[in-house]
Amino acid sequence: MQLPGNLTARARVAEIMDRPDLEPHLHRHALRGLATLNFLSRSVGIVWPRIYRLARQLGRPVRILDLATGGGDIPLKLWQRAQETGVQVDILGIDISPIALEVARGRAEREGALLRFAKFDVLHDDLPGEHDIILCSLFLHHLDEHDAIPLLRRMAAAAQHLVLVNDLVRNRVGLMVVAAAARLFTRSPVVWTDASRSVRAAFTVSELHALARSAGLRDIRLTRHWFCRMLLEWSR
Repeated sequence: MQLPGNLTARARVAEIMDRPDLEPHLHRHALRGLATLNFLSRSVGIVWPRIYRLARQLGRPVRILDLATGGGDIPLKLWQRAQETGVQVDILGIDISPIALEVARGRAEREGALLRFAKFDVLHDDLPGEHDIILCSLFLHHLDEHDAIPLLRRMAAAAQHLVLVNDLVRNRVGLMVVAAAARLFTRSPVVWTDASRSVRAAFTVSELHALARSAGLRDIRLTRHWFCRMLLEWSR
């Protein structure tokens, strides 16, 4: 089915959040806004069931690497879910932005969460350590195909058990919902602009499936979720 208007093809415009010269107070404000949107879109609820199942199967702390962790709200919510359900997680969040890592560490410290964060360039640095799960949430749409495919390939090579990619779906309904939610539930002008840019830059389900095939990932599972999200799962 053809998408209406200019959503038929990806339109990737650099997001304000990705600018290295973005003023720190605007960056922090935007990270708070994104955490709100992640909460509303049930980001953790999308990935948690698969993480929980693996943790129960392994019978030990499940080691999770969260790529491009941003303000660390996803690792924090995962840690809280683990506390509530009696499973153990060891989570390392990595990001290239010192401001994002500062926010992530502060958020974890305020909540008493045992989380680790480190500075990495996920496109060029070797993925650190040994991890059962490698998670990528709302980052893939920031990339061109020639960067997305090698990243998926490296994630699959590095994950001991499972790769999870949680991202937006590009369609008109998603564009309207995300733009409206950004305006209604955040006060960040950066998020107001980047929300629409993110949907326009997102992949469709079929496009993500093609990227995974090009990266050598076979037998993937792709599911649609609330708030114009999709989840790619690949396991060994």
